Amino acid sequence: MTDTAIAGDIDVSGGPNAAAEELKRRVEDTVLEWRDRLVATSHDLHAHPELAFEEHRSAALVADLLRDAGFAVEVGVWGQDTALEAVYGSGELTVVVCAEYDALPGIGHACGHNIIATAGAGAAIALSRVADELGIRVKLLGTPAEEKGAGKAHMLEAGAWEDATVSLMVHPGPGIVVPTAGSTSQSRDRFRVEFTGRASHAAAAPSVGINAGDAATVMQVAVGLLRQHLPDTVRVSAVTLSGGDVSNIIPATAVVEAEVRSFDLAETAELKKKVLACVDGAATATGCNYAVTPVDPIYEPLVQHPFLADRFDAALGHRGRVMTPRDGGVLGGGSTDMGNVSQALPSIHPLIGVMGSTAAPHTAAFAADAISPGADDAIVDGAYALAAAIVDLATDDEARAEVLGRQRTRAPGATRRPAYV
Repeated sequence: MTDTAIAGDIDVSGGPNAAAEELKRRVEDTVLEWRDRLVATSHDLHAHPELAFEEHRSAALVADLLRDAGFAVEVGVWGQDTALEAVYGSGELTVVVCAEYDALPGIGHACGHNIIATAGAGAAIALSRVADELGIRVKLLGTPAEEKGAGKAHMLEAGAWEDATVSLMVHPGPGIVVPTAGSTSQSRDRFRVEFTGRASHAAAAPSVGINAGDAATVMQVAVGLLRQHLPDTVRVSAVTLSGGDVSNIIPATAVVEAEVRSFDLAETAELKKKVLACVDGAATATGCNYAVTPVDPIYEPLVQHPFLADRFDAALGHRGRVMTPRDGGVLGGGSTDMGNVSQALPSIHPLIGVMGSTAAPHTAAFAADAISPGADDAIVDGAYALAAAIVDLATDDEARAEVLGRQRTRAPGATRRPAYV
């Protein structure tokens, strides 16, 4: 792309970099101009948490924000009632910014999705103000059910990213700034095991019963013993959802939900086989039958686009955030359906620190921190860094050509990855 193509009325006397810096200054000004509205929306989302696929109020709130910024907005898209799409501009390079807004049962926004949604909205709004100069089309996707349900996997299959050149979002964490490039996340396979036995009176005829609750217990013990022999980089967890109603009836059914995680998809599949061997052993030991069904689509590992990752991190430096080297080069122990998107097209899913927070995500303490002053700053810094990374991408001839080339050579339907495999 030529200087004149990106610059419009921007002074480019200092060369292409000067044009990019001026556009980033405008992006930053826009984010700061919208700060109060973004923070108010974040706090509103936090005060009204909604669970996976139930985020009707949250989706409407984010939709109103984008409409007020001049986007064409539609709620209830790509097969999901609580998904939204907001579009601005008509350039050749389509940037898809993801906004999550689902909460966790019992502890609300303990993963900070209120921050994710509003940082994403802030980035999209900022980019819309320079879209013509950059030759980009900005599309914000509100993606439901990240915590449980893999909303992005379903939306991918429906075609939500078929027009996308790149996709990005930002995720909050405790107050530390870590490099994005080279980081990843764990794949995750979550499934449900239902054991079936035979009910009987626990005192009058216990020998007639086949105790499905015992099968669930044996499975949990076997999985616990298995952990000793697993690598430190994998995770197995399970919870018994039901295992009987009253003590004087031998339970005929029991349900266990389990998940396995690894940074490698093939290793995740092998790990699942080991857990299913525990299931089979539990059924054999107790005389039960069992059935295994998927709970969610598989969450795939993240692939961070190097250029976007580097430019995002540099933008955080501009906002005064000092980078701390990451141990092991991975996002420790987490999984996200953004991994599925990153397997389909160039993407980033960096972390933004909630300064002052030392709490682990998915705790009540982090839920409280998600509306702290550090959380409000994370919205602004995250929005700016996402938008600045796109400015750098769109104004760098080589980087722009690389992502557009990948889009042009992508086979039709290539992003429509099956949700369940």
